[in-house]
Amino acid sequence: MMSAFPSVSGSLTDSGLMISGRKTEEIADLIDLFSKTQYRAKEVTPRVETIEKRCLELFGRDYKYSVIHNANGEVCGHYPRQMVFLEYECTELHKDGFESTVQITKLQDLVNRSKMARCRGRFVCPVILYNGKHICRSSTLAGWGELYGRTGYNYIFSGGIDDTWGAESEPEVPEDDSASNGDSQLFDKVRGLDIKLLRYLSVRYICDLMVENKKVKFGLNVTSSEKVDKAQRYADFTLLSVPYPGCEFFKDYKDRDYTAEGLVFNWNQDFVDAPLTIPVCFTKNLNIDWSKYQSWDLVQQTQNYLKLLLHIINSDDESGLLVHCISGWDRTPLFVSLLRLSLWADGAVHASLEPAEILYLTIAYDWFLFGHMLPDRLSKGEEIFFFCFNFLKHIVSENFSAMKKPSFHRRKNSHFKDTDFTVDDLCQLKSRDRGSVTSLSSDFSLITEDVGGATCLTNDAVDLFSGQPLAASSWRKGHNSSPQTVLWNRPNPLQERLAHPLSQETKSSSSSSSNQSETGFTRAGSSPMSVPGRSCPSPSERQARLETVREVFLAAYSSTVGLKSSAPSPSGAISGLLEQFARGVGLRGTNSIV
Repeated sequence: MMSAFPSVSGSLTDSGLMISGRKTEEIADLIDLFSKTQYRAKEVTPRVETIEKRCLELFGRDYKYSVIHNANGEVCGHYPRQMVFLEYECTELHKDGFESTVQITKLQDLVNRSKMARCRGRFVCPVILYNGKHICRSSTLAGWGELYGRTGYNYIFSGGIDDTWGAESEPEVPEDDSASNGDSQLFDKVRGLDIKLLRYLSVRYICDLMVENKKVKFGLNVTSSEKVDKAQRYADFTLLSVPYPGCEFFKDYKDRDYTAEGLVFNWNQDFVDAPLTIPVCFTKNLNIDWSKYQSWDLVQQTQNYLKLLLHIINSDDESGLLVHCISGWDRTPLFVSLLRLSLWADGAVHASLEPAEILYLTIAYDWFLFGHMLPDRLSKGEEIFFFCFNFLKHIVSENFSAMKKPSFHRRKNSHFKDTDFTVDDLCQLKSRDRGSVTSLSSDFSLITEDVGGATCLTNDAVDLFSGQPLAASSWRKGHNSSPQTVLWNRPNPLQERLAHPLSQETKSSSSSSSNQSETGFTRAGSSPMSVPGRSCPSPSERQARLETVREVFLAAYSSTVGLKSSAPSPSGAISGLLEQFARGVGLRGTNSIV
């Protein structure tokens, strides 16, 4: 069991960690504001300013950072006014880590000029720094309607001068029958700037969560995506199409009393046309049968996609990752937040933050300041925000750890000598040696499989279900992106069934059995608030950290928003569990369930 984090006048959570009462109240205040107000960069109150300053302070604990300025929402109206660009880790343990080569003034200029390329102006923004690589977020690519609309809007309201393109010439808008040629020129200009920004951030992998190839409303294509760019401008990137249900699907989650087990998305809907396409180098080592993805419930799908993202960021020592959906404010923060929390639980990012502090940071920054519309989503019952943090119980296993085994590729700027550590030394590190593990993470690539990034760039493609090779001509016609698709490996049944012995001393708050999760428990008929049974009597440090974050979140959510059950919960289970979490960390749930 990991040692307790320092706190003052705190409470002991079920995970055995002390949490400061002041910090839990701080989170409750944040969620309360968030549930009533959507952030807008040009309408900032003193309360929001306090949140912004708190985020900067928490980032500054572990990183040297610069700021991408967005005063009054001039760059994007629903991005933070001060976007943090993490340059390098600056604690004593990480002073030999990577140092960014990005010049913030040039990055600011690229941001200003590339914003038009993406839906709602939500440009590619770096949000997590992991082993010297940037994990970024954005919306999908803008379609021609939005591009022309924004170009005209900017022209009119800037007095006839549009400086979007900086020192370069403005795009030519077609005046005659050459509309298609004009469209191409405009897209070349706008998407070319977007690609420059991606390359400047060393992003190579683009993960698209859309279930559509293009978003269609009223019969018109209102957005596009990299995977269907006709000119294949993004062919040099490794594109992954990993369709994930939108926020509307989470009303079904809420209506099933917040139970994700057994909840399967309907892939036969007319608008769903994006296939699952993943490079073979990212699938062959994960022991997942990807051809079954349409039969996965929400738990399995989220688990497997998170495993994929973690594998991607560990497979390449040099290149970053972009994650996006349509607007970039529902599914995108879900996975950005899960990535941040999972990596934090391993000690790989934000190493000095306590559970309550990392929870505050990811709620405030990844969700609130990046424009998630929580009041609207709550009014519609689309509780993707609650799902994110309640889902932490399903990723406590070491199977989700980014620090599994050492690779012998030296990290750049490494100051360790070959004789400093041996494989035996690394394998024998215990939980009390977390400082050593954390410092090592700056100079070793700890990954699931040692797969070189170059293996992704293969022209061998396989049809999703038939398994037949695609000819080069048919690939070009049907897949307007970098070579993709998958060697579908069936998981080893023995490995899938391996489970640690279930602890007999289950807590009363977890008495109902939860569905089969990564730690090997029975998943039938679970309470949505129950914690999967422990894989061993003493949980790992990772498990204790994530369970603490979840408990603090449930307590704060209980005391502010509460859960709105579609029907009375059996024996008041949801209400009772929320109340127990609230008492456990010093908060009292006043409206646990409605």
